[in-house]
Amino acid sequence: MLDDARAAAARAARESYGRLLAFLSARSRDVAAVEDALAEAFRNALDGWPEQGVPREPEAWLLTAARRRLSDQRRHERVRDEAASALLLAAQAAQDCAAEGAAFPDDRLKLLFICAHPAIDAGARTPLMLQTVLGLDAARIASAFLVRPSTMGQRLSRAKAKIRDARIPFQVPEAKELPARLDAVLEAIYAAYGRGWDDLAGLDPQVTGLTEEAIQLGRMLVQLAPHEPEVLGLLALMLHCEARYAARRDASGAYVPLMQQDTSRWSLSAIDEAESLLRQAWAVGQVGRFQLEAAIQSAHASGARAGRTDWESIALLYEGLVTLSPSIGALVGRAAAMGEARGAQAGWHLLEAIPRAAVANYQPYWAVAAHLLKAQGLVEQAREAYELAIGLCEEPGTREFLRRQRP
Repeated sequence: MLDDARAAAARAARESYGRLLAFLSARSRDVAAVEDALAEAFRNALDGWPEQGVPREPEAWLLTAARRRLSDQRRHERVRDEAASALLLAAQAAQDCAAEGAAFPDDRLKLLFICAHPAIDAGARTPLMLQTVLGLDAARIASAFLVRPSTMGQRLSRAKAKIRDARIPFQVPEAKELPARLDAVLEAIYAAYGRGWDDLAGLDPQVTGLTEEAIQLGRMLVQLAPHEPEVLGLLALMLHCEARYAARRDASGAYVPLMQQDTSRWSLSAIDEAESLLRQAWAVGQVGRFQLEAAIQSAHASGARAGRTDWESIALLYEGLVTLSPSIGALVGRAAAMGEARGAQAGWHLLEAIPRAAVANYQPYWAVAAHLLKAQGLVEQAREAYELAIGLCEEPGTREFLRRQRP
């Protein structure tokens, strides 16, 4: 029972974090000070809510705790006086709205674009969004970007100081400025979705609800830029993936790969919406990464429902994706698709061409390698690859699936 209460508290906190931080930051321009105040409020919530119950107005409760923290910080001169004053006024305004049951403005999209401002170092933009708006900690972000946590922490601190000291305007950029910032925003939303998607068992409270939040931000972005094909493509991609969520585990909780899923458990409304968005994106005539990734998911969905996957078409889409965005994920995906379309040896040839140093700790590479080696009858090599894939896999259900596949 306590675990259920703790999970409910974590979810309520998770759903409130980005909106509260964005609202307060937009009015004080001191992201770091807001984070400190909210961190203390969230710690108190996660300690107290499981026993006391989640309050009727979680955001009002959190704001009260944050205001108390801000007052303490101001007394101890840990926040500059002008920043503290602005923060306290913003917290009071937000608390008044929450207490009255009125929705205060959702400034998350605004904060995403602030983090993508040209004044911010390019390498810090997406990580900054993941931490501020989406609540991921520096250690997790550092792992995703293959740098040390201390290095990532320094980058994020410098970026927040830049926002404060340069007094970057807290507003959504004008249309002419949008393209320069859009890619980083799209990357952050998709990275957040992927982090939530990987937590198949729902065991990580930090990412609970993250897929839903990413989709919500995707919808907000479509409202802002309804004719941007990559914006449409990203939302289509997330919806195609989310449509299959309920079928990813069976009744016993075991992981079920795509081609073995019960398609009657898929959300047809989500698939239909994704297809509509993808058609709108294609009509613009500017093909991009997220459109191609959405098209790959569309082809997978169509194949699973029809009982026959067109692997040649999927391999061709991956060729386009690698040309536009030759990421490690795209290269591994292309090898897997080619292995299905033209045989395991053809897929293995592409996989071997990827520099080993780039994939040493990349779990999907070793899972695909294991599958292709096994299909070629190379049992010992396949077993070694399976061991690596299993060791690098954090999700229990997927890890058990790999164990069952191991020769």
